[in-house]
Amino acid sequence: MTRPELIFVNPQPIDAQLPATFPNPFDRELPHVLAERAARQLQRLLESDAFDFASASLADPRGGKMFGVLLVKAADGRIGFLCGFSGMLDGRWNIEGFVPPLFDQSARASFWPKAEAGLRALNVRHDDLAEGAERMAFCTTLSRLNERHQAEGRALRVRHEENRANRHAARQRGSQDRAALHLLDQQSRADKSERRRMELAHQQERAPIDAEVRVLDAELAALDALRAETSRRRLHQLWDTYAIENALGQTRSLSALFSPDAPPGGAGDCAAPKLLGRAYRLGLTPLGLAEFWWGAPPPDGSRRSGNFYPSCRNNCGVILPFMLEGISTGAALIYGAQKISDDEPQLLYEDEWLLVVDKPCGLLSVPGRHTQLRDSVFTRIKRRYPEATGPLIVHRLDLDTSGLLLIAKDADTHVALQRLFARREVEKRYVAWLDGQLDPSRGSTGAIELALRVDVEDRPRQIHDPVHGKSAVTDWRLIERSSTQTKVALFPRTGRTHQLRVHAAHRLGLELPIVGDRLYGRSGPRLMLHAEAVGFIHPHTRASVVLESPAPF
Repeated sequence: MTRPELIFVNPQPIDAQLPATFPNPFDRELPHVLAERAARQLQRLLESDAFDFASASLADPRGGKMFGVLLVKAADGRIGFLCGFSGMLDGRWNIEGFVPPLFDQSARASFWPKAEAGLRALNVRHDDLAEGAERMAFCTTLSRLNERHQAEGRALRVRHEENRANRHAARQRGSQDRAALHLLDQQSRADKSERRRMELAHQQERAPIDAEVRVLDAELAALDALRAETSRRRLHQLWDTYAIENALGQTRSLSALFSPDAPPGGAGDCAAPKLLGRAYRLGLTPLGLAEFWWGAPPPDGSRRSGNFYPSCRNNCGVILPFMLEGISTGAALIYGAQKISDDEPQLLYEDEWLLVVDKPCGLLSVPGRHTQLRDSVFTRIKRRYPEATGPLIVHRLDLDTSGLLLIAKDADTHVALQRLFARREVEKRYVAWLDGQLDPSRGSTGAIELALRVDVEDRPRQIHDPVHGKSAVTDWRLIERSSTQTKVALFPRTGRTHQLRVHAAHRLGLELPIVGDRLYGRSGPRLMLHAEAVGFIHPHTRASVVLESPAPF
């Protein structure tokens, strides 16, 4: 069955149902309802193996991929959508029913296969020089020489230490015989000469092999330079095969768009630019975009099958704004700029040293860099206490998280409270609703240990990185189950950014994102995460302070 590239929506929507402007592709909100509907249709097709590739392969480890649909208007006014995928699928750039790649395929075919073969040959030679039989033989010989030389050196040191001890004992006996003392000095010089002769012999024995290794290293360095220069030339040639077009009919190369920097790897191959480029070539008007992950999660656990995600800023942050020139596009949503009631945050505890407030969802803990992000708990408390040397925020809650927040009124209290957090002497309890049914095999309690770091390609998201990440530990306890959700209590032992959200969503954690999590799950009215209890020993009175704030959900 031939699968059409442009799929028309049925039934056709009326004009009032269409997006007023092209939704900003970098927003983390759910896509426009028509784009979402088209994406769900593509997901059903993927589930039914409707395309000429094995859909089951997407479930293999590392097999998942970003897909996308572009809602478009045809010249005759009908509404339809195009389907695309990022990079290659099933080892192919072209699969019937999906838009083709953005580059000139004939131009690429004229040089790239030969270029790839040349680079592979250089890589093979590089690997042979770096780890081949010749280098391994030299390494083995040197290793054996080193072992023997070290053994000979240890034996000589033992013998020389015995000689030194004997000479010291002879001198201690107080002998004034000049001939005897002269003999002792000669023996000392003889030991030093013997050590130098052995070191020289070892150097001479190693010299031929070291020379051979230096020849290999020089050849390897020359090959590295050749490989880098060849790769650079081929990449520039490759980038020139991409013609990036916008709605005004203007065209730029990848190199020109990213100049003076080099385009990042994979630039132009994401689903969004491929979809927009194809729409322009077919004379279609873009209306809205929806991109989603399908298949096995990536190793860092940052994607879940079926969830929608914004376009990546690393590869598309330069390309998409250019491609959308000439199209009325919505401004990027600034999270944290929404209006929060003036009586927030509510004060739950106060003494002469500190405050505890109940932060609402949607209010920043401290001001952001953007001019529209000055509103925060800090600025509001500062207005309430204009004469205080504080307030000083002791810890932070995410913008989307509500609950108890500690604030110091002076610097000494701030330092004392932060010391309690650093020593893990502050008890914190969060409550969260998870999006789905928790696997019964996990039991009712547990601990999650997943090191975290920022996703440098998609800030402010955090990802699991066992090598470069910082230690993050969360205890959890099951509270309640419903037909579609699971309520848990979360007890963070560390305080990493987005720790609870990642630990809930990651496949090595609870494998269920928190309800309403626009970063790690599905967008919703709010993030169902609340800091409901905090307990600590007061740094000044030494009294136990325990406060609770029931979750508003």
